[in-house]
Amino acid sequence: MGNIILLLAGATLFLNGKMTLGKADAKNVAVFNLFVGSFQVLGAFYLIIVSEPSNAMSLGNASIFLFGFTYLYLGITILKGMDGSGLGYFSLWVSILSLVYATVELSQNGDIVKGLNWLLWSFLWGMFYLINTKKLHISDFVGKVSLILSWVTLTIPSLLTLTGVFDNLTVYKAWSFVLIASFIYIGYLGYVALSRKKILQKI
Repeated sequence: MGNIILLLAGATLFLNGKMTLGKADAKNVAVFNLFVGSFQVLGAFYLIIVSEPSNAMSLGNASIFLFGFTYLYLGITILKGMDGSGLGYFSLWVSILSLVYATVELSQNGDIVKGLNWLLWSFLWGMFYLINTKKLHISDFVGKVSLILSWVTLTIPSLLTLTGVFDNLTVYKAWSFVLIASFIYIGYLGYVALSRKKILQKI
């Protein structure tokens, strides 16, 4: 179930990226956020009930709530017309927690792919904090980052896992280079936005 949840998270992040770029209607996307967010939260509760009561398993299942509540909060914020400041500070909190997950994966589990995923997600949640609380004009940048991460950290990895391709350790490790390339490309996009002085302009 965990990989199905991640697959749907990829779809939601893809739609959110399109919405942020102004290519998808916000209310339509908000409804999908509510659907997937609800499924993720319920799925996380189910996994907690049926999984072993170990710290590692609980930590992994708890991570699903970070996505689920983000999507629920975003959907409600859009449909209710709220200013997004609460969502922004929640995103900051999640961004900090994501660094903890990244540290655990890299230092304790030695899992480079999952560690890089969490670092990328931490960065994206940090951008959600800036766009919702500091009102910086970074919608284009955040939208593009969302689209990239929807594929390289969620959709494709979950599909590779569901099809058994990630069972090949060489393939799994090779994906770390894809994530590193994504880091570099996102850095390039940020540099371009900054050089054009768009990223520092407030809305």
